[in-house]
Amino acid sequence: MMRRVYLDNNATTPVLPEVLETMRPYFGERFGNASSIHHHGQETRAAVEDARASVAALLGCRESEVVFTSGGTEGDNLAIAGLANSGDHVITSSVEHHAVIHACKHLEEAGCEVTFLPVDGQGLVAPEDVRRALRPNTKLISIMMANNETGVLQPVEEIGKIAAEADVFFHTDAVQAAGKVAIDVKRIGCDALSISGHKMHAPQGVGALYVRKGTHIRPLFYGGRHERSRRAGTENVPGIVALGKAAELALQAFERGEDKKMTALRDRLQQGIVSQVDEVGVNGNGAPRVPNTTNVYFDHIEGEALVIALDLKGLAVSTGAACSSGAIEPSHVLTAMGLRGDRARASIRFSLGKQNTAEDVDFALALVPETVARLRDLSPVYKKEAAGSKLGARS
Repeated sequence: MMRRVYLDNNATTPVLPEVLETMRPYFGERFGNASSIHHHGQETRAAVEDARASVAALLGCRESEVVFTSGGTEGDNLAIAGLANSGDHVITSSVEHHAVIHACKHLEEAGCEVTFLPVDGQGLVAPEDVRRALRPNTKLISIMMANNETGVLQPVEEIGKIAAEADVFFHTDAVQAAGKVAIDVKRIGCDALSISGHKMHAPQGVGALYVRKGTHIRPLFYGGRHERSRRAGTENVPGIVALGKAAELALQAFERGEDKKMTALRDRLQQGIVSQVDEVGVNGNGAPRVPNTTNVYFDHIEGEALVIALDLKGLAVSTGAACSSGAIEPSHVLTAMGLRGDRARASIRFSLGKQNTAEDVDFALALVPETVARLRDLSPVYKKEAAGSKLGARS
């Protein structure tokens, strides 16, 4: 069988064996509705609350401040639509995930004003730009903690201070940060923070939203009084239990320094590519990033062609956000950073997970240079430019 190595963990992660074992009983013998008052219900209610405690420990908040959701998209939408009203002004950035950008565009249609802040060449939002964008009717700032395509970490603590000084709500999308870097909502100073289970080795379909105590958030769903009336709907008990276990494992990994090991592995992959392949560069290089992510452009090729060619050899990577796969337009994140269209389309995201090893990195480093070289040999643009440079050298 062909060996397969998965380096697209920012799209989704495999469920860790310990997480799968923890959730398994809640598909069978522990099947109760967590709102029921009999034994079966109280058994699952206890499991939900244990998971809530684990997620609260990961985020540094009270258990009562954790709202379970179906994932990052719902958490982002609940925070944004739940905190802003028609006539309010909202500040966000041009490199947010589409869950935030499209939610903010919907607010515009509903009568809100929205400012989309630019970023610099590293993909960073300037806190002073946030301050300058404030208006008397500014109600909410929503700036992501870690970018899903580049891994760049935004200065959320500085932005949180600006929001507090202006008495404005602050939400941060921490979907790509949770489990990769330490999170402390008090240090960040946010009123809401969203995470997603399947980005941190729990299953798809579960997430959580931190809502600061005393913050009134308008619900998206109407029904029962689940999650303290903030998110109606019967709890996804197996998913919630899994998210709790993943949060617990993430905290243990920080204590063992595994984030530093992940950084070293990512850096070896990145440096190996840059040293072996000409005309490449790292998008967001020099900015603080999560430990697992590097985004590299390969001039003279199409990124999707490289993704397909590597997949045929057993290596899974991506050109960016999974929800934008197949899009004709180049990445909105990379173009906002100033990359020209052809370079943005030639960019590949490599993202590691807890299951990846040094051997996986070796496998990638053996495949990427030769695959890039073969694609460039097939490119008429590359041949033309190479011929031109040789002609110039002779003259």
